[in-house]
Amino acid sequence: MEDVIFGYLFIFFARVVDMALDVIRILMLTREKKFTASVIGFIEVAIFIIALNKVMAGGMDDPFKVIAYAGGFATGNYVGGWIESIMAVGYVSLQIFPRRDKAGDIINMLRDQGFGVTSVVGAGRSGPQQILFVIVKRRDLNRVIKMLDEAAPNTFFNISDARSIRGGVFPGARKGK
Repeated sequence: MEDVIFGYLFIFFARVVDMALDVIRILMLTREKKFTASVIGFIEVAIFIIALNKVMAGGMDDPFKVIAYAGGFATGNYVGGWIESIMAVGYVSLQIFPRRDKAGDIINMLRDQGFGVTSVVGAGRSGPQQILFVIVKRRDLNRVIKMLDEAAPNTFFNISDARSIRGGVFPGARKGK
């Protein structure tokens, strides 16, 4: 009986690891880290084949193997997303649309913290609208959002993934680099 339970647990945890690696591999590909993604992919496929072999061994007449496999898949996606959020690899682009009376405060606050801010004027429904463009490291995103919430609650902004960047102004960066 212990061997059977161990088999289910092995299938489940192998799929958790496999799928968590899948999430990280895709993240590395989108960040143009092809070699790292290739190494992760190799490990991922090896684990996948071993787990699938355990499921297929002895035929498909054991529904608990399928449940362990599917449960590991689902849990692995969750775990991979959690790991990815902790890693916070890469950059995001914020487009901030502050109220007219708060734009200067937000610009100064972000620049005082070392963030680069580009400001342009667009045409909004009720007239000119200042739009702020800020590229931040993903690990700094929550700090920037907290700063926005403190300086100007309910400021409209959107966040997009910045696939790759070149140059720019970031907190802690040395001049000339």
